[in-house]
Amino acid sequence: MRILLTGGTVVSMDPVVGDLARGDVLIEDGVIAEVAEDVDAPDAEVIDATDRIVMPGFVDTHRHTWQTAFRGVGADWTFPEWAQAMHRTLKPRYQPEDVYLGTLLGRLEALHSGVTTMLDWFHCARSPEHADAGVAALRDAPGRSVFCHGAGWGTADSVEAEIRRVRAVLSSDDGLLTMSFGLRGAEDTSFDAVADELKLAAELGLRSSLHVESEGVRRPVADLHEHGLLRDTTTFVHANGLGDDELRMLADAGASVSVSPDVELKMGFGWPMTGRMLAAGLRPTLSIDDVPSVGGDMFSTMRTTYVVQRGLDGGLDSRDLLEFATVDGAHALGLAARTGSLAPGKDADVILLRTDDLTVFPVTDPAGTIVAAGHPGLVDTVLVAGRVVKRDGVLVDVDLRALRTRLLESRDRVAAAAGVPLDGTWQPQPQPKSA
Repeated sequence: MRILLTGGTVVSMDPVVGDLARGDVLIEDGVIAEVAEDVDAPDAEVIDATDRIVMPGFVDTHRHTWQTAFRGVGADWTFPEWAQAMHRTLKPRYQPEDVYLGTLLGRLEALHSGVTTMLDWFHCARSPEHADAGVAALRDAPGRSVFCHGAGWGTADSVEAEIRRVRAVLSSDDGLLTMSFGLRGAEDTSFDAVADELKLAAELGLRSSLHVESEGVRRPVADLHEHGLLRDTTTFVHANGLGDDELRMLADAGASVSVSPDVELKMGFGWPMTGRMLAAGLRPTLSIDDVPSVGGDMFSTMRTTYVVQRGLDGGLDSRDLLEFATVDGAHALGLAARTGSLAPGKDADVILLRTDDLTVFPVTDPAGTIVAAGHPGLVDTVLVAGRVVKRDGVLVDVDLRALRTRLLESRDRVAAAAGVPLDGTWQPQPQPKSA
């Protein structure tokens, strides 16, 4: 069980290991054993990394994969239109099989584009069977995944019972599939309910994630701070419109943040908060959010984050973006000891990017090239915990033809049941919040 990645350009994202213009990575039993310019391992399986960048896999801290079957249909939607379409029109027609297929194909897509670790923020738990289908799909996808069970959005009657039930299924924090808690938020419940959910998360040993934003009038983080409800185990998603003092409250609490720049800009959340987060002492992480609205790869997400902030104030450099998409994401998910960088002792979550592709050749500055010009077509090889899950540009042991057929059947079935046309003419009409 030894694998030697040899002859690549190593971008380790580890301050001790550094970058190597030409280096080797030795993997033993799924764990990185050595990273050096030249490793002698005559009995290892050799993967030639010549003309490849060898780097840690990307970490996506927030994605709703159950929606994958409706990729692209929401390219022009605002947030109220998305909520009306996905949660009020389509979701009520989802069966567990639809959840399973969307989650599985969405997770495979992420792996295909180099996302080795992903938090799946699940808010389609119409029944326990729906949640179980999401868990089963993540088990069947060979990636490192966090099932973030979100009991809000009208998807569960009993939050505590359902979280306890799923935690009993996902009781181990050592495997490739682990669990976290998707909090509902005080605006959907009450501060007492948030306190109860945080208490439950602590009892069950779960990290948590919470969607939050402000139009400049509400102060959701300040309110949570006043009620003593900020935790270093919570990731705050989006956070658009928060005051600078609220961002400092998050930093002081040791909380983390997840920026989904494409969705935030397109749906009208406001400017991504990346620069202001950094100024407040927070290390942003990156996420896709949902593929009905945006692309599902980390390359485009990094690029949007980068060019927007550069346009606003000239801040950030390429290395910042790579850190957001790897080590910082791993820290936010509580997985920094296992993934996010290439260093001895860490699990071998590794991607190999082609440098001989004409869209990036010649690669003079690897970090700059990845951020400025990278795309999923460069992802040649992917390893998760030392297992090769993509080789020579193709996912290993996956019958994509059959899965594509099943996903199309799922999409058509849900759309027909919801009375939604699939000819590109459908535009959901948002309802008042009281609806």
